Amino acid sequence: MRPHVELIDQRDLIDHVAEFEHATGGAVQRNLSYDEEDGSASLQVRFTTDWSRPAGVHQADTEWFVLFGEVTIGDTVLGPEGFWMAPTGVWTPPISVTEGTRILLFRERGGWRFDPADGDRAFVRPDQKLVVHDTARMPWIDVKDGSPMRFDLGGSPVPGLYIKLLHRDEQTGFYSRLIKAKPGWREEPLAHHPCSEEAYCLDGGFEYNYGTMWPGTYFWRPALIRHGDFTADAEHGCTWLVRSDADLVDWYTDNATVVMSGDPTNWGPEYPQSLAPRFVEPVRSRSVGAWPDPTHQ
Repeated sequence: MRPHVELIDQRDLIDHVAEFEHATGGAVQRNLSYDEEDGSASLQVRFTTDWSRPAGVHQADTEWFVLFGEVTIGDTVLGPEGFWMAPTGVWTPPISVTEGTRILLFRERGGWRFDPADGDRAFVRPDQKLVVHDTARMPWIDVKDGSPMRFDLGGSPVPGLYIKLLHRDEQTGFYSRLIKAKPGWREEPLAHHPCSEEAYCLDGGFEYNYGTMWPGTYFWRPALIRHGDFTADAEHGCTWLVRSDADLVDWYTDNATVVMSGDPTNWGPEYPQSLAPRFVEPVRSRSVGAWPDPTHQ
């Protein structure tokens, strides 16, 4: 199982050689989250040269979302917000990518193995197909008009949100979608879900109990982790890519409190070690400014 990741900025991660087989060209990846048991992963990939790969099949459900640059899959050219998804064993046409392109790459229930092939594998279900979207041209759908998106415990859609549904598995409910919140949108109750949830912020941002999301920040949380009191940016709202391993239902908790109390034993104003600068400096992070001078103590 993947570890709970909340909250990271992709700028605070390091580049690794990208996990591609049978490809020509260079690419590096930043691991947003990674399941070391089965190879499932959510990655930001940057192509350092023009890149290409022949047609074939993946050994994991595989999705690409273009952040910027250009990806050509078969005869379709995808720019920013372009998306394609291939279930395990579904034939994927040749792909080419221009230098400098960045994508989000998601793998589920498998690693990076890729086999050149000229057709689907025998085990592919009839409903499993290659999905390709020029997402920027898709309309936003208000959740009040109905969608397999966010519902409260009574089955009503959460207002103030719009979606673009990218893909949904008919059997499992696993789906990917873009979500846009209106400026100042707020969801007050503490919530948890019977499914995993992950998100990458694309534009704007929001405040919630784990901190602040802004473009390039990411979380992956397993089922039943409580989170909430969301407030979208007052000027820009928030747009993020969200994925869940089942249809997402909000289970709300009102009047929630988290209380920690006790008596200090070896810390406080009377203890010099409590006043040392290193105990009050923020965690080092490239995403919020320059790292401290390494000679500073």
